[in-house]
Amino acid sequence: MQPVSDRAMNLAHFADQAARRHGTHKALIWGDKTWGWIELNARVNAMAYALRHEYGVTKGDRILVQSTNCNQMFESMLACFRLGAVWVPANFRGQPDDLNWMAQSSGAVGLICHADFPDHAKACGDDMKFTLSIGLSDFAEDYDAVTNRHMGKTVPLAEVGRDDPCWFFYTSGTTGRPKAAVLTHGQMGFVVTNHLCDLMPATTHADATVIVAPLSHGAGLHALLMIARGATTILPEGAGFDAADIWRLIAAHRATSLFTVPTILKMLVEDAGVDRFDHTCLRYVIYAGAPIYRVDQVRALEKLGPVLVQYFGLGEVTGNITVLPPALHSAVDDPRPGTCGHARTGMQVQIQGPDGAELAPGETGEFCIIGPAVFAGYWNNDAANAKAFRKGWFRTGDLGHMDAEGFFYITGRGSDMYISGGSNIYPLEIEQIILMHGDITEVAVLGIPDDKWGEIGVAICVPRAGTNPSEADLLAHLKPLIASYKMPREFHFWGNLPKSAYGKTPKKLVREAFLAKHPDRCT
Repeated sequence: MQPVSDRAMNLAHFADQAARRHGTHKALIWGDKTWGWIELNARVNAMAYALRHEYGVTKGDRILVQSTNCNQMFESMLACFRLGAVWVPANFRGQPDDLNWMAQSSGAVGLICHADFPDHAKACGDDMKFTLSIGLSDFAEDYDAVTNRHMGKTVPLAEVGRDDPCWFFYTSGTTGRPKAAVLTHGQMGFVVTNHLCDLMPATTHADATVIVAPLSHGAGLHALLMIARGATTILPEGAGFDAADIWRLIAAHRATSLFTVPTILKMLVEDAGVDRFDHTCLRYVIYAGAPIYRVDQVRALEKLGPVLVQYFGLGEVTGNITVLPPALHSAVDDPRPGTCGHARTGMQVQIQGPDGAELAPGETGEFCIIGPAVFAGYWNNDAANAKAFRKGWFRTGDLGHMDAEGFFYITGRGSDMYISGGSNIYPLEIEQIILMHGDITEVAVLGIPDDKWGEIGVAICVPRAGTNPSEADLLAHLKPLIASYKMPREFHFWGNLPKSAYGKTPKKLVREAFLAKHPDRCT
């Protein structure tokens, strides 16, 4: 039987709903500026009207956004959704050429660019039908001037289907150029429901969240959860990360949730502000985006209490693979050390072998996913789609195993694994043990080519401030804890590890930095 309808709710309906139910309640706080739901939704409607009637934006058109977090970027997401257009937010730390490439690959018709990025606007402006500037600039009319000109005007919600695109979510590009994962209205409707069910149950309009990361990625989805509940989103004023300011905002606005990544959570917990500001209002501190090291998890639990929520997921499945709720976190006597939790509601997760067959509990293989949160594929990239899907399952590229009770464990990215002397070695296991040494605060283990062994393990370690650990210290620490074939052959000590715009430490960046220091090791 064919479905009678494939219609889906337009995601911008969340803002309409919040304006009706919670009109003057705080929707967005940015510095000393505050917008209630009626005012914010009026601004969204005004911009949507301008995009439609001044600039000719229609359903399916892609709108590129280059900006740091601000109210205009927040609004532009909803304005695009309202029209049935596609929001294409860029990593604001990318170069002008990166934005130009995104413009070409997405086929964007318009650009909304912050005034701080004139070179980015210039790099792709000639290919745009229009450009708007967030703030006064020499390259385009100001976003706010356009919005103010059309205040009071509205645009009906575009009729959308389940598979109609709403967001091009560009991957981080661990190999080659980033790919545009196509997120759709129907998929995202499920994702919002699932996140609220599994990550933040009982969230209402009375809750508030502080956005720690750029809205262009997972933080944008977290903001959408707040919109769905009519709750308050708080944006820090500065473009850079300031741990003390995050704690100040949490205390000042009685924020109840926080979304971050493990490296940022570590920085927050180690900052003096965690003791200086009251954070007892927090109910959910959600971390995702990379495996967390056990020592960092324990430290966060000791500082924050039973509020941690871990989820595992990629942009392509909008975070919906596993969840480890607060009740399953433990600072002592953890019954399942290293687990990333169980499968998300409505999603099926399998550990599969190279042939696509499901593996038995305890066997290491690839995380593969089916369910309503899986994206619609990569935009204009048949080769990537053919590689990413097998018999309907999305192949994540992440390796791990499941135990007999259905809890999952991440071993690492398939691309992180290396083979030394014929043995598969997974860096995450070694990194966890190195971090048990009290003088090491960060570490990355790489597989580097070697004439004798094929590859050898190289550990890049960041000593804790005021300490001076040696290679001998780490070898003595590791020897009783790991098999000899897993032992790194080299230890290097750096002042810090490179971070992505989203606060992660991708092995790609560490490898590039290592090879820049040691060009003779490139082959």
